[in-house]
Amino acid sequence: MKRRRTTLLGVTTALLAAALTLPAGPAGADEVELIRNGTFDSSTDPWWSSANVTTALQDGQLCAAIPGGTANRWDAIVGHNDLTLQEGQTYRFSFSATGNPADHVVRAVVGLAVDPYDTYFEVSPQLSVSGNDYTYTFTAPADTTQAQVAFQAGGSADAWRMCLDDISLVGGVPPQEYEPDTGPRVRVNQVGYLPKGPKNATVVTEATAALPWELRDSRGKAVARGRTVPRGVDASSGQNVHSVDFGSYRGSGRGFVLVADGETSRPFDISATAYERLRLDSLKFYYTQRSGQAIRDDLRPGYGRPAGHVGEAPNQGDTDVPCQEGVCDYSLDVAGGWYDAGDHGKYVVNGGISTWELLRTYERALHAPSGSPGSLRDGSLVIPESGNRVPDVLDEARWELEFMMKMQVPSGQPLAGMAHHKIHDSEWTGLPLMPHLDPKKRELHPPTTTATLNLAATAAQAARLYRPYDRAFAKESLASAKTAWRAALAHPDLLPDPNDGIGGGAYPDTDASDEFYWAAVQLYLTTGDREYERYILKSPVHTADIWNPLGFDWQRTAAAGRLDLATVPNRLPGLRSVRASVVKGADTYLATLREHPYGLPYAPKDNVYDWGSNAQILNNAHVIATAYDLTGDRRYRDGALQSLDYILGRNALNISYVTGYGDVTSVNQHSRWYAHQLEPSLPNPPAGTLSGGPNSSIQDPVAQSLLRGCTGQFCYVDDIQSWSTNELTVNWNAALAWMASFAADQG
Repeated sequence: MKRRRTTLLGVTTALLAAALTLPAGPAGADEVELIRNGTFDSSTDPWWSSANVTTALQDGQLCAAIPGGTANRWDAIVGHNDLTLQEGQTYRFSFSATGNPADHVVRAVVGLAVDPYDTYFEVSPQLSVSGNDYTYTFTAPADTTQAQVAFQAGGSADAWRMCLDDISLVGGVPPQEYEPDTGPRVRVNQVGYLPKGPKNATVVTEATAALPWELRDSRGKAVARGRTVPRGVDASSGQNVHSVDFGSYRGSGRGFVLVADGETSRPFDISATAYERLRLDSLKFYYTQRSGQAIRDDLRPGYGRPAGHVGEAPNQGDTDVPCQEGVCDYSLDVAGGWYDAGDHGKYVVNGGISTWELLRTYERALHAPSGSPGSLRDGSLVIPESGNRVPDVLDEARWELEFMMKMQVPSGQPLAGMAHHKIHDSEWTGLPLMPHLDPKKRELHPPTTTATLNLAATAAQAARLYRPYDRAFAKESLASAKTAWRAALAHPDLLPDPNDGIGGGAYPDTDASDEFYWAAVQLYLTTGDREYERYILKSPVHTADIWNPLGFDWQRTAAAGRLDLATVPNRLPGLRSVRASVVKGADTYLATLREHPYGLPYAPKDNVYDWGSNAQILNNAHVIATAYDLTGDRRYRDGALQSLDYILGRNALNISYVTGYGDVTSVNQHSRWYAHQLEPSLPNPPAGTLSGGPNSSIQDPVAQSLLRGCTGQFCYVDDIQSWSTNELTVNWNAALAWMASFAADQG
């Protein structure tokens, strides 16, 4: 999700491990203490507290009586203002803190004391769990004379007592380098390989000549041997690497390891069912993203929570949402749908590409030679609708579809039939914040052509897939799609404002021609009407080369039309050339994969990794996999499967980017309710959640502090506050779900 600036009481930016900074600031600067009276020898001046907090000196400490019954951390604060920070300067922040009762969490923040309350550093230790003394370093991202140190201690049901001492903020400290722990130098898919599928690994080494390798089973017995292939320096990581191909081994079992150059890989399985659980977990992700419905703990143990945004205090709900000022004079019931990412916003354009890819996961199962619709049957995802004789993936997608149709401008209103671009809070909120506790005003944002065409495309697609199960809903979907299509034709250039990014992502787009093409394709595939056929054949998008290195996503949707035209039965003139274009695109990505030392179908210019690069890789693999469905050529099957290796551990950081899949995985994705890193009582994201992955632009201050100057694959940190490298989103998980389902079918 492309966004945003950070705020002290909104999206925070933190370093949650000690001494994690990169060199910055003036060399040789003298150390300077900024805090006045951090030892509280005789008074508490100049420290202040919020009106509901009482402070007093006690044994040379500042002790604060924290009231119970508050909702947010910032509802009870002790702070120190008027601090001067210098951009690029490295600071050491330290303090002693205790809680009574113990185990309370305090949020310690260094940031701007005035509007817009930018946060420069944050940490949230659980007091008395690992000692009482805390020390961290960070780099200031801006110059200011109005900084503050604040200890936010609210959010507890019961009153408690916090005592602080030895608070220090020292500038001019020596910067320290951040070096991630990448584990063994032999990098593998930590989940597993298919017995009859490709099996590849990468060895990071200084050696330039081929090296011997061994594949060992769980008993330590060598079951295969060979020699590595030197690949030289990989530009996307800066590492000298060798490749290993052990695909000739066709056995199966658990706990294999690969040994080369004196290093032993992390363990992995070789199994025909290696991807079956991932197929389902990646789809189960969506249930706990639902808005407007209580999440049942019996269905998702540890993830149960009240319904979010249903109008129960303190939140204002989504059942009667007004527009932004000056946009419209009506309100809409837009309850339901999925929370788009780590915040509480809901977006039609990102919902559209996500819904399409989930529906395509099911539609592929119906039409592809290796498809397995039974794997997506009713009951497979264990959701509230299970047991209704409808495939669960269709039930899950319907939760979002019904929300998207609610976003359509009502008949009789200006721009009737268009779809509002998004709905979210009027301001950014902080972390952690459960959906049912969000107190901010909700607003509808202006209708856009791109959102309207997302609705037209996905509702048309839904009409053909739901027809066997619910003819009334299929009819309603098609009517909504046709209305949206006509409205978009009448208003072809209402594009989203790129500056509309307060409280939620802007999702800007400067060209709707690809969305028009996508919507026309879906309407044609469902109806066969000549109107849509003529539009497709006249569209320059129909014959354009759309297979660029970044692939497809919410902003580039032409592939969502081309791929379905090539695979869903239809009678479009020139269909052979459509299918040939998909195969040509797959050839392009397959060539990239073969040239890449880590085996990726992704090589952006100058190795500048994009926001959500993991999803881009998976979507490029999606194209390769589709070529296999069209041709039966195993080169495409193997290339698509090999692409998953990177996501699941065969990468420069030696990490699986899918929570719960592998020995070392992403677990701290940016989220307001999967926020265990900030609030120990909350969970990490559920198994099967994909992290966005390396992003060379490192837009958030955490990434900027840790990763400045990073190369490609190293532009990532598993920190909840690194929203530019480590967020979760519904569209990224859709890419994972489609590919995991394809891979499971190959077993």
